[in-house]
Amino acid sequence: MAQSDSPYPVQLTIDYPEEARDRLTVFFRVIFVIPILILIGAVSGQSGGVQSFGGAAGGTLFIAPLLMIVFRQKYPRWWFDWNLALSRFTNRVAAYIFVMRDEYPSTDEEQSVHLEFSYPDAERDLNRWLPIVKWFLAIPHYIIMVVLWVLAIMAVFIAWLAILFAGRYPQGLFDFVVGVMRWSNRVSAYAFLLVTDVYPPFRLSP
Repeated sequence: MAQSDSPYPVQLTIDYPEEARDRLTVFFRVIFVIPILILIGAVSGQSGGVQSFGGAAGGTLFIAPLLMIVFRQKYPRWWFDWNLALSRFTNRVAAYIFVMRDEYPSTDEEQSVHLEFSYPDAERDLNRWLPIVKWFLAIPHYIIMVVLWVLAIMAVFIAWLAILFAGRYPQGLFDFVVGVMRWSNRVSAYAFLLVTDVYPPFRLSP
């Protein structure tokens, strides 16, 4: 499994809000988020919180790119563009749910959430057989991410209270939640989006 201490080819950053927070929308965030959750559910093919990978209702394209990489050593660009756009949209919604930003998530504009990963040359950059087992190789990450997401949910709740009483999201908690989201995106890009063969690092930092 290839791994490096250099910056990982999948990067997520979220601009820290320096301005005063909108306490009203933060307090009622669980209500305000309902319309965008319905929309992302329709776009991504989620049902009951479980995302569909290549389902008829939409969702992350996984099986089709896997088959193309294995049998043709190709990753169609429009499939990549769809997965990247959906991932960016999902992260904007997540940042809003986690009260990290106050602007309502856009369906197409980047806003303050920046997710980047490069289009791979499947023949040169991707091992044609590795996609079959990537989901299995990522099992150690799944275990760690369960713990990280429990801690992240706790951090978000504390931050929610901090914003209501002090008007700011504690910088340390903000950076931690961004780190957990960054880790999750790297694992998704490796095991399911199949855009890189570099094994995700066990770290929250870039």
